[in-house]
Amino acid sequence: MKSAVETLNPTRVRLTIEVPFEELKPSLDAAYKKIAQQVMVPGFRKGKVPPPVIDRRFGRAVVLEEAVNEALPKFYSQAVRDNSIQVLGQPEVDVTEFADGADLKFTAEVDVRPEIELPDYDNLEVTVDDAEVTDEDVAKQLDALRERFAVLTGVDRAVENGDYVSLDLRATIDGEEVEGGTATNVSYEVGSGRMIDGLDEALLGMRAGESKTFRSTLAGGPKAGEEADIEVKVNSVKVKELPELDDEFAQTASEFDTLEELRADTRKRLENIKKYEQVAQARDKVLEKLIELVEVPVPEGVLENELAWRKQNLQQQLQAVGLTQEAWLKSEGKTAEEFAAELEKNATEAIKAQFILDAIAQKEQLSVSEAELSQHIIQRAMQAGVSPDQFAQQVVQAGQVPVLVSEVVRGKALALVVEAAKVSDTSGREVDLKALYRDEATEAEKTPTEGQEAEETPAED
Repeated sequence: MKSAVETLNPTRVRLTIEVPFEELKPSLDAAYKKIAQQVMVPGFRKGKVPPPVIDRRFGRAVVLEEAVNEALPKFYSQAVRDNSIQVLGQPEVDVTEFADGADLKFTAEVDVRPEIELPDYDNLEVTVDDAEVTDEDVAKQLDALRERFAVLTGVDRAVENGDYVSLDLRATIDGEEVEGGTATNVSYEVGSGRMIDGLDEALLGMRAGESKTFRSTLAGGPKAGEEADIEVKVNSVKVKELPELDDEFAQTASEFDTLEELRADTRKRLENIKKYEQVAQARDKVLEKLIELVEVPVPEGVLENELAWRKQNLQQQLQAVGLTQEAWLKSEGKTAEEFAAELEKNATEAIKAQFILDAIAQKEQLSVSEAELSQHIIQRAMQAGVSPDQFAQQVVQAGQVPVLVSEVVRGKALALVVEAAKVSDTSGREVDLKALYRDEATEAEKTPTEGQEAEETPAED
């Protein structure tokens, strides 16, 4: 077999491959054997039909076609190895010349990994946010903790912003009830804007036992995007009462006896969080710097696949919460064109980052130990909400082990560059990342984020 490579552009090549007919003999034998297993010929047992009989009954052309289809992947793979090509994705194969007894000639166009000229990445300079914790930060965190221990108390008055109401909802279009458009005893914070458009305005001034109908656009379900009549009934009105910020609260909400001890611990936890955020920020900014410094052509096929994956992933997430893409874009304040441009930009940068980190890993000869891979599997399993054994089994069955290995190697490559970088905060002070890596990151994990605390529902009297 002979092969030659033609570079079409920095990310795509064309392989021209020529195979002597005699090298097709194993594929021809396999083709006869396969066809013999599939056909029934009087006088012969299944699988025992001789090649001449197959030629007479079904035609030599059928055998040749089967043989070529079986041989193409094998000879293509051999040409890739012979020419040391790092291919990406599946090739576009075109048989240019073939006849019985003659050489097989075909071409294969395929995307390839671009050659990257790495810069000096030993002393990249980046700036991260200050890690200082202000009194306001501490107060805000304590207020969020008070929110978790708030209680709801019923009031006999009209609904105001900030109240918690129990309500029933019923959606109709032209007098017919919308499928899935009915809900009862729903707890809702007035003014939060977390439900259907127009609900907050409709609730203001209503009292327990009253009903009202307003028009709104449905955001989810089979009628998403359509105008509907929404009937809302208020069952009860309650206000949120926060506990006093004192020693008694500290004893109730924590393991501390005094408010000052709780305040000091809160400050320490916030400092740990901000330091941990500095590490994450340094990683992001170092990667951004690398992308700025390195010229990385992106293969069209790879970009198309990445975009398709991201769109499908988003669609699945939206379907899980009953949202259309149009409704989601509206809530995000984006047009379809803006979203498409942002999606392509993010996908392009992600692909560039992978190529750069792969190049660094190759240059530094980084590898992955079994322990490192196991730890990565445990982390990914936690993110997916499944057991490590179950996640590992899914990965093996899907043939995704090399993907996880690549993720670990890239992580090690980025960590290597980050640790060598010169990092300073916005106040000009040097940030010792190695010291931050040694800090107990678990302290940061113990403190819920503000968003998580805000999701807590106050207890009711």
